[in-house]
Formats: sequence, C-alpha cells, structure tokens
Amino acid sequence: MLFDKLPQHIAVIMDGNGRWAKEQGVSRVKGHQAGAESAEEIVRECGRLGIKRLTLYAFSRENWKRPRYEINYLMKLLRQYLIRERPKLMKNNIKFAVIGRIEELPAKVQDEITRSIKATEHNTGLTLCLALNYGARTEIADALRKICQNGIDVSAINEETLRKYLYDPEMPDPDLLIRTGGEMRVSNFLLWQISYTEFWVTPKFWPDFSKEDLYEAITEYSRRERRFGGRTQ
Repeated sequence: MLFDKLPQHIAVIMDGNGRWAKEQGVSRVKGHQAGAESAEEIVRECGRLGIKRLTLYAFSRENWKRPRYEINYLMKLLRQYLIRERPKLMKNNIKFAVIGRIEELPAKVQDEITRSIKATEHNTGLTLCLALNYGARTEIADALRKICQNGIDVSAINEETLRKYLYDPEMPDPDLLIRTGGEMRVSNFLLWQISYTEFWVTPKFWPDFSKEDLYEAITEYSRRERRFGGRTQ
C-alpha cells in the first residue's frame, strides 16, 4: 500500500487487552495472548511498509501494581514471545531493542532480551523497540542521576546533554503515536520524545487492532502538516 507520507518512527500505546477480554467473556490472560498476536501482525506490516522504527509500550512500571498471577503470566508470555519471534526477526531483517529498567525484570526474561539484541544487532531493516518496565518520568530521573554521577557542570547541561543520558540516546523522536482503547492520555510514555509527535487515537482495543487500522492511522498522519512550533506561510 502506498502513502503520500510515511512516518519513519511509530510509537504505540497498546491499550485494552483486559477490556477486550472482559467483552469477550474470557480471562485477562487470553486478552494478553490476543494482544501479542496483534503485535506480531503490526511488526510484520511495519517492516513490509519500510518504516524504520516501531516502539511498543509493552510493560510499564505502573503495571507491577497488577495482581501477581497476571504479572507472572505477562513475564512468561514475554519470554515465550522473545524466543518464538527471534527466528522471524532474523528472517525479516528486523533489529531488536529495548528501553526501560531491564535489570529489574526476571533473570530469564533478561537472558532472552540479551539473546535477541545480540542475534539481531547487524540487521538493517525495521528496528523493533519494546518499552519494558518503562516509565518516562523514571527515564528522565535516571538520566539526571547519571549526569550528576558523571560530574557534568550545571552550566553545560542542555537538551542535547539530557538526551545523551536517556535509555536510548539514538532513538529518533516518534513521528506518529498510536493509542488504542480510546483513552486520551499518554500514560507516562516517551514524555521527552513526543514533544512534536502527531497523535492518533482509536476506540478499538489492541487485540482488535489490525493492519487496516495501521493504514488508517498512517493515512491520517500523511494528511497533516507538521510545523514543529512554526507557522504556515
């Protein structure tokens, strides 16, 4: 499918797995399973379209407040996803990355993250980034802590200094932020990076989000004029 303007970096808040499960009369874990399947389709389609980067908000720091059984299942699902998708990442030339406090995740999950990063480090297609144990306020606080630890003079700190200490200093700002589930908030996601990002919100829950919805979001994005704080002539 052709678009007048293709976003180079799409970020996604994958919301609504639990509400989808409730509507379907199934357990919340079934909702997470369905959400993982949607993620596979969207990753595959972004790679096919030639999008350079896709960042998925997979597990926030606030998600630790959920019931223990649900957290345990999410960690199990994440580990299975990493193992299952690794050959597909290699086949489709996809590079894998993560942002967040990864060191606080279960050791078995950390091991699979490391394996996926290492296996795909030389791939040159789409970069798939998972935000895991991620919170934007924590990211900024961690960056400031590193700046202080490195003894950088206060007078030398500017926007570029701070960016260098974010979880992924090379991450380009998202062109398009997609949020499913109909909520009109950013939920502590990429607060530094989305200053001039275009938003697109759909009432659909994430398990129902398809490549056709992705096309709709990109089409809407392509119609917009991005001014980055400037004004039209």
